[in-house]
Amino acid sequence: MLLRLPTSLPEAQECLADGATPVGGATLVWAAWQRDGFPEQAVSLREVPEANVLGAGEIGAAVLLHRIDARVPEVLHRAAAGIGTGAVRRTATVGGNIVGSTLRCLLPAALVLGARARVLAAEGPFEADLAELLAKKPLLLSLHWNDPLVSGYRKVAEAPGGPPPLVVATAVHPGDRPVLRVAVRDGYDFLSESVPCDTPADTVLDDLGGTAMGTLPAEARAVVREQVLSTLERADHH
Repeated sequence: MLLRLPTSLPEAQECLADGATPVGGATLVWAAWQRDGFPEQAVSLREVPEANVLGAGEIGAAVLLHRIDARVPEVLHRAAAGIGTGAVRRTATVGGNIVGSTLRCLLPAALVLGARARVLAAEGPFEADLAELLAKKPLLLSLHWNDPLVSGYRKVAEAPGGPPPLVVATAVHPGDRPVLRVAVRDGYDFLSESVPCDTPADTVLDDLGGTAMGTLPAEARAVVREQVLSTLERADHH
């Protein structure tokens, strides 16, 4: 297998046009390649500047998980810190987790941030929403968002050998009417909803219960309730 390491977007476009398979840290695809056969050529974005941004309102797809720190909102920082082992976080990338993984541990955080994706095709870069990113799986360059007022994250303790643990991500976004965004990973399913939060907490919870969040199992709804109340309290004191 030839691993190509472009240093610019035009070079990366050329790799895609030549049929190179995108690869991040290869933590997820290596075993599959060993089983099914390696592609003739792969392309990594680890030398492309646009895929390594990390700062206010943006993170690159080639950023290693262990590099994600307080420069990004709490919800994203904590989500990354809870993925795998230290060895995994020093190898796995943002793009590999969101696009290449079935667990998509960073996705709830991206959803509550209202993130949009910048992706690359052989024809050039373009903007996409997260739904398009997950459906079509183009090559992710970076994620961009507007920072929330506050955010929060909770991952329930994992049962050995069981389904993926419940994840609840929350964020309050400022505006004429502040908005609470909640995203949940329940098993392999993801839910994301938004409700105004300029009303009493009980009203916010009632509004949220009228969305798809109200269809979650009772135990999951209890965790969502606790996380929402905690986030709203922090927003009130911000």
